[in-house]
Amino acid sequence: MKKRNIHLLFTGFRVFMLLLVCTVITGNGLMAQDSTESARPAVKKVSYTKNTFGGNLMIDNQTVMVPIKGTFEFAINHRFGTVDKGFKDLFGIFAAANMRLGFSYVPVKDLQIGFGAGNYNMLVDFNAKYAILKQKTDNSMPVSVTYYGNAAMDTRAKSLSLPIINTSDRFSFFNQIMVARKFCDAFSAQAAFNYIHFNNVEGYYDANNVIQPAMKNDHLSFSLSGRYKISPKTAIMFNYDQPLTQHPMNNPRPNLSLGLDMNSSGHGFQVFVGNYRYSLPQYNHMYNQNDYTIGHFVIGFNITRLWNF
Repeated sequence: MKKRNIHLLFTGFRVFMLLLVCTVITGNGLMAQDSTESARPAVKKVSYTKNTFGGNLMIDNQTVMVPIKGTFEFAINHRFGTVDKGFKDLFGIFAAANMRLGFSYVPVKDLQIGFGAGNYNMLVDFNAKYAILKQKTDNSMPVSVTYYGNAAMDTRAKSLSLPIINTSDRFSFFNQIMVARKFCDAFSAQAAFNYIHFNNVEGYYDANNVIQPAMKNDHLSFSLSGRYKISPKTAIMFNYDQPLTQHPMNNPRPNLSLGLDMNSSGHGFQVFVGNYRYSLPQYNHMYNQNDYTIGHFVIGFNITRLWNF
């Protein structure tokens, strides 16, 4: 019996030691795993600067802002006549006006596509905007960079007064690269370089009775915009647009605009005075003849409404 008991004792001791060794090995493995996981650097969440501007528009210019995915936007852009005639046409309110209705949607993150129609030259346009870079709160990316493109078609019927021969003569294009920075909660600024192209431009007869183009088909310009908040929902805004290309005739004039921007969560309203009278940027940058030095200003407003789906 003693030998049997001693044998059972040694057997139990071996089983205990085996379990103890397994426990120590397993525990060391778990401790090593925990130590490895705790040693891993914490993944820093990327945080982007919000509300650089109040919306997509800054008077006559686009902004770097692209709404969140699933946003549908409806916009009304309205420009009255010039104010220089005073009370004769109530500072341009009774004069001929330019208006555009625009619709856009954000199908994927950072990309907005849209179309619109305006009464001037019965223009129909298609556009796209893409946020290439976005400013980060830690300043690892100090600016936002966005591209905007627009293609418009003159849909008027052919006539003797309308120099359109081919369908391609109806098209014009606008391309813009915007760089913006939100300096503080109250102030944001944006600079943009613009490239405009018209497939067809107006011409004139020279001394030999040969038609010559009055303007080049391509045009370059530079834009500067700013916004300063005077309350949580209201801001003062300005635009300055400088033409760069010199044309044979009818060089466009610079634009100077000043206005008030009022926003809520889903609505935006802007009222302003400026030199640009058209509702599409390629026409403003290429054909503006309003001279702010002699009071050729127009009163205008933009209304936007956003829905999220």
